[in-house]
Amino acid sequence: MSLFKNILYFQAGLGVLANMFLLLFYTFIILGHRPKPTDLISCQLTFIHIMMFLTGGDIWLTDIFETLNIGNDFKCKTIFYISRVMRGLSICTTCSLSVVQAVTISPSNSLLAKFKHRLKMYMIYAFLCIWSFNLFYSSNQIFYVGGFTNISKTNEMKVTKSCSLFPRNYIIRGLILTVSISRDVFLVGIMLTTSTYMVIILFRHHRQYKHLHSIKNLRASPEKRATQTILLLVVFFVVMYWVDFIISSTSVLLWMYDPVVLTVQKFVIYAYPTITPLVQIRSDNRIIVMMKNMHSKHHHSFLNIWFFSFL
Repeated sequence: MSLFKNILYFQAGLGVLANMFLLLFYTFIILGHRPKPTDLISCQLTFIHIMMFLTGGDIWLTDIFETLNIGNDFKCKTIFYISRVMRGLSICTTCSLSVVQAVTISPSNSLLAKFKHRLKMYMIYAFLCIWSFNLFYSSNQIFYVGGFTNISKTNEMKVTKSCSLFPRNYIIRGLILTVSISRDVFLVGIMLTTSTYMVIILFRHHRQYKHLHSIKNLRASPEKRATQTILLLVVFFVVMYWVDFIISSTSVLLWMYDPVVLTVQKFVIYAYPTITPLVQIRSDNRIIVMMKNMHSKHHHSFLNIWFFSFL
């Protein structure tokens, strides 16, 4: 079990470092340059992923609260609530990223083209709605989670070493599950629809370009590369999210959380926020150019120091 825990710590550490790098990069782009609409969403997504790592089970925030001598019940409610809010924001923001990219690459004669000029304004309204909904919807978690006690209670379900879920009657449990499933099916449906739309556009663009130019000169444009990256992230997110959702729903319905199942679920939860920044760093040409410039400047300054040391 300690091996799995070490893997989770390594996964979380890698994810936090990669997301911190992306957060600084997108912040620099937003403050100092003219950002793309997807940059604003990606910046928010990296922040959400960092918070997911900090609140995902018995990692970091739990230890911080223990050093501050904060009550176990308050600690569990706070961490569990933030964790649920961030997981809801993750699927909503990923869906927004897919929609915005579909609008961005849509042809000028399409129905989506009319939204391009006011895209940033629509995004602000969308962010307000997304955050408001998730902050309100996840508030029910506060009443059904608390500090775990050593007293054996058959009606409590331990979900971490210090937190447990309190029982809910079948009506409330079914209502919450129905709303969650409805939200997720709706958002995943939008993601799959926009992804299909983007695949069709890319296929048409590729066929036209191949017809006009030699296949040897065929190179991916920045828009095409960005679209392919988002498609990859959406597909990976959908798979990981539903695996996590199936595990969570089954455990809640059966009212049983096995430690091995919980560890597997944490690994699944961390998979998307770990892979996402690595894929974005690898595919964003601006980051590659920035790293090359930094390397060349560092190399040039090193040569100057070495040269003047002999004068």
